[in-house]
Amino acid sequence: MNASDYLLERLVEWGFHRIYGYPGDGINGIMGAFDRIGDELRFIQVRHEEMAAFMACAHAKFTGEVGICLATSGPGAIHLLNGLYDAKLDHTPVVAIVGQAATTALGGSYQQEVDLQVLFQDVTEYVYTVSSPAAMRHVIDRAVRTAAAFRAVTCVIVPKDVQEMKAVPKLPHKHNLIPSSVGYSKPIVVPEPADLQRAADILNASKRVAMLVGQGAAGATDEVLAVADRLGAGVAKALLGKYVVPDDLPYVTGTLGLLGTRPSSDMMNECDALLMVGTCYPYSEFLPKEGHARGIQIDIDARNVGLRFPTEVNLIGDSAHTLRALLPLLEPNKHASWRQKIAKNLEDWYADEEGRSLVTGEKINPQRVFWELSERLPSDAIVTGDAGTATNWFARNIRMQRGMKSSLSGGLATMGSAVPYAIAAKFAFPERVVVACTGDGAMQMNGMAEMLTVAKYWEEWSDPRLIFLVLNNADLNQVTWEMRIEGGNPKYEASQNLPHFNYAEYADQIGLHGIRLEKTEEIGRAWDRALASNRPVVLDAVVDADIAQLPPHITFEQAHNLFSSLVKGDPNRSGVIKESIKEVLVGLMPNGSDA
Repeated sequence: MNASDYLLERLVEWGFHRIYGYPGDGINGIMGAFDRIGDELRFIQVRHEEMAAFMACAHAKFTGEVGICLATSGPGAIHLLNGLYDAKLDHTPVVAIVGQAATTALGGSYQQEVDLQVLFQDVTEYVYTVSSPAAMRHVIDRAVRTAAAFRAVTCVIVPKDVQEMKAVPKLPHKHNLIPSSVGYSKPIVVPEPADLQRAADILNASKRVAMLVGQGAAGATDEVLAVADRLGAGVAKALLGKYVVPDDLPYVTGTLGLLGTRPSSDMMNECDALLMVGTCYPYSEFLPKEGHARGIQIDIDARNVGLRFPTEVNLIGDSAHTLRALLPLLEPNKHASWRQKIAKNLEDWYADEEGRSLVTGEKINPQRVFWELSERLPSDAIVTGDAGTATNWFARNIRMQRGMKSSLSGGLATMGSAVPYAIAAKFAFPERVVVACTGDGAMQMNGMAEMLTVAKYWEEWSDPRLIFLVLNNADLNQVTWEMRIEGGNPKYEASQNLPHFNYAEYADQIGLHGIRLEKTEEIGRAWDRALASNRPVVLDAVVDADIAQLPPHITFEQAHNLFSSLVKGDPNRSGVIKESIKEVLVGLMPNGSDA
């Protein structure tokens, strides 16, 4: 047994079953050990190391386990960074294992020699180089335990020559050796009783309570709903927490923010108390104005509390156990009019949104594509999003049911996450339907290459249904609209126009199923075909780039900037004006009537 064999066996002891990565001569010793360990720890070959890190992050998000990825020295290690920062900013436990030049060459500017300790210093909670086989044990143990305990990224660097050295699985009992152990159990963390009582006093004295939940409340669905019912509260969701509570309840207002719903925005503006659970929601302008509502926050990490909103009571603890301890202290809220108002606002808004989804443009309205998907999703589906307009429509128009899962790159908001997230979800849950919602920009950036990964592995999944929705508008549409609305600048075609491409044909060429969607009346049938397919599907939806997603409330500055961008000669000016008028008119018509 060499050090690489011991490394993989130790990972198996920790409970890992698969590792996402890409080979290279800097990890040849480790790759040889994979061949010897067999099916106990499976190597999943991706097309690029960045995708390996994304998949490790997604695995952790969807399973609650630690994700793991592997890359070679130098460029391979560098490629991991974007996916690892995605994990860091979303507080997701991931272990990265990377190769390094041989210890005999370090310091000599050797080929592919990079100072990996410095490279990974910012993105990791723990990073160490295994300098001898005897150190492999405690470095691996500490990396995995630290990732799990702190919901953080850690990194283990293994030089080439150390990988091939003789393993030391049983350490002698002497000085300078560390006989560490495997194992981590998540503790129960609850606040002090006095703090719980202070929080309860504030909530009991309030008439209009709003709750905002994030991915940190993922294991606390029942507790969130029980507290909401006791307080007569409305519940809004941060985007990463979209799946935490189902959308079929009349007091669940959906996501909050620029991608959120009008009822969520209105609730934040009108509440007199805000209870935040498991979220580090970043945009303070969408929370109540300071002094307009009293604030309470629950989070397992003290670094996150009181950060975005001036809370009076910060409850450091696990979401489920803290809510469970808080519930007996809460009095039933007798002000039913608050929830009635929320429900009426929500009903009206959904009617308006359905009306907007029926607005027709030169091409397909992208909102309608998501509206039709929402009506057809299986109750245990997993949905992934990207950075772009596809996620805007997903955030508002996909109604989550209890049992569904969803995720995307939240804090980093990086392009290209939807496809690797979906692939990792399918490996973790091969029996479930997975849908990735992405745009043509992200698909061209890295998604098309990973279709080859799907083609390589899909036949082993018990349910082959893995669907990649591509919003095909030949435009980097999110940035185009941001240029107009945030800066008052017209679309700059040199940076925004994308090469035209038929994604459905590409899918067919590599053995997947391609569906080209070009007509509004075919949307429902296209989804039916995709969900009935016997192999993974690329649904290539040719959509209208001039249909904007309206924010919950349009500010004067946003309207002024959009008008300025059009006056300055936006190349899509006529289409934008026509479609924007249609969208606004729908909101003015009763019951969301078609404009």
